[in-house]
Amino acid sequence: MAPSIKVGDTLPKGEFGYIPWAPELESHLACGVPSKINTETDWKGKKVVLFSVPGAFTPTCHTNHLPPYLEKYDEFKSKGVDVIAVVAANDLFVMSGWARFEGCKDKILALSDAGAKWSAALNLSVDLTERGMGVRTSRYAMIIDDLVVKYIEVEPAPGVTVSGAEAVLAKL
Repeated sequence: MAPSIKVGDTLPKGEFGYIPWAPELESHLACGVPSKINTETDWKGKKVVLFSVPGAFTPTCHTNHLPPYLEKYDEFKSKGVDVIAVVAANDLFVMSGWARFEGCKDKILALSDAGAKWSAALNLSVDLTERGMGVRTSRYAMIIDDLVVKYIEVEPAPGVTVSGAEAVLAKL
């Protein structure tokens, strides 16, 4: 099913749970303070790269999707990107743990789309129940500039191509 959002559309309001990075999170005993990102207020006037993965710590997401975004952080910033965020259906504590494990610190926001509700409303979810994972966010990427979608692509098959760091950088 094709996404219900396309280039030129205004990003629908979304609210994601996340745990802002703080130095105390370097301790594996700290959990952080849950917070929220509201797309309408927090991303207004900003250039945002949002990429989605089916799950934190899952093989492709963990080794092939998130790491190149972190490695190319400076390139994204040099192209005027204010915010880089990864979203998945995992809860905010898992997303925070994954971001800490990957070394994201404050470079990439790890957002929780609990139950893939926001993504599902945009036809950007996938049912992986038969694989024991439930409903998840699809693998996709967006470039959002002042809440207007400038790029959106959903992976057509397993793997990382159109939603990867290289593809998104080429569209900035």
